[in-house]
Amino acid sequence: MPVIYDITLEIGYRYERAAGSSRTLLRMLPPTRVDQQLLSGAVTVSPAPDFRLDRTDFFGNAMTEIAHTAPVQETKFRFQGRVRRSPNINPMDLSCPYDRLPSDLGATRSIDALSPHHFLGRSDRVNPGGDIADFARSLAEPGMTTRAVVQAVSSRLHSEMAFDPVATEVTTPPEEAFRARRGVCQDFSHIAISALRTLGIPAGYVSGFLRTLPPPGQERLEGADAMHAWVRAWCGAETGWVEIDPTNAIWAEEDHIVVAVGRDYADVAPVKGSLRATGGQKSTHSVDVVPVD
Repeated sequence: MPVIYDITLEIGYRYERAAGSSRTLLRMLPPTRVDQQLLSGAVTVSPAPDFRLDRTDFFGNAMTEIAHTAPVQETKFRFQGRVRRSPNINPMDLSCPYDRLPSDLGATRSIDALSPHHFLGRSDRVNPGGDIADFARSLAEPGMTTRAVVQAVSSRLHSEMAFDPVATEVTTPPEEAFRARRGVCQDFSHIAISALRTLGIPAGYVSGFLRTLPPPGQERLEGADAMHAWVRAWCGAETGWVEIDPTNAIWAEEDHIVVAVGRDYADVAPVKGSLRATGGQKSTHSVDVVPVD
């Protein structure tokens, strides 16, 4: 059954000294796609920017570009809206055999936003190789389907790594988090993406939300207190893209509300930009995802 959510995301920054001119890219507005509809909602900025442009990026994510030309002591970015999320239909595994995936990739000529070719090599935050590559190769066995390999990587990461919100920072390399076997959803996702790309499976990063209140009788998922991250993987021409959450070892379903997709976190960061300032700053981040009865 589809689930309707009321969602509020607030991200704020307060500067020790008023910051001069700034330019910021926001990716905070959930998209409408086959399994999700944005029923209402908007991204607001305080103080009001001197320049604003709403558009989509290469991967189809809603993006708001803003600029402040006067000094500001504090900035707040807010999304508030309502989203309907439908469950993904995960029937029997009809993905191509893993050893046939290179043939399917070779027959795919498109280089549009959904093309798997964008998600195979290095990207800003993911550099396949090293210990993660050895880990990945140990999981791909002859005769497995591509989707089975994706699930094996996710399940093994979930069993070997501990969710630890203080073990890493947003800039921690995936290799460091993997060695420590600790991290948050961003780390789980980057490690899984690196592992899958090592195996020649196109993989990307999905940012979004998890429902805050689980259905009766179900456990609360890790990562529900902030924006969440999971993985999309291309499993051949017939199956296409699937989404899996290695932090919780589950396929992404109606509990997962998508905000943006990209090659890694650098493509989907909710707030990204530059400003002229001296001194320190404090940031706040709050998420509220409430299913509508």
